[in-house]
Amino acid sequence: MSYQTSLHNLVQFFEHISPVTVSQLAVIYSTDASFKDPFNEVRGLPAITRIFEHMFVQVDQPRFKVTNTVLQDNTAFLCWEFYFRMKRFDRSEQCIRGATHVRFNAQGQVEMHRDYWDAAEELYEKLPVLGGLMRLLKKAANQ
Repeated sequence: MSYQTSLHNLVQFFEHISPVTVSQLAVIYSTDASFKDPFNEVRGLPAITRIFEHMFVQVDQPRFKVTNTVLQDNTAFLCWEFYFRMKRFDRSEQCIRGATHVRFNAQGQVEMHRDYWDAAEELYEKLPVLGGLMRLLKKAANQ
């Protein structure tokens, strides 16, 4: 399998992710893959699976739109938009913009996944009470 095919499969997985498709992570990720984002740092397929399953508990209608990809050898970078609706707060659709750095193993599975996005700007500022505090802090820091 080519790394281009692996990247295509990864993009398709994220753009069609659902509670059912999370069970297909073993096709996309190696059993000992690492995963890191602003809230988690784990190793192994069971731990990564729990993160994606938990996403469906925390938010409604989560979906990814991959806007750009770059592939060099076995390493790829994906720019994406993550759309969702909060379960507890404002029910309007929210969007987080970020990027993912992945490395594929010789079998074409993801062995390293690292997400980059600004939790303060993209998430905390959108929460009712915390958002006001974050905007106040940001304004104070810019003066």
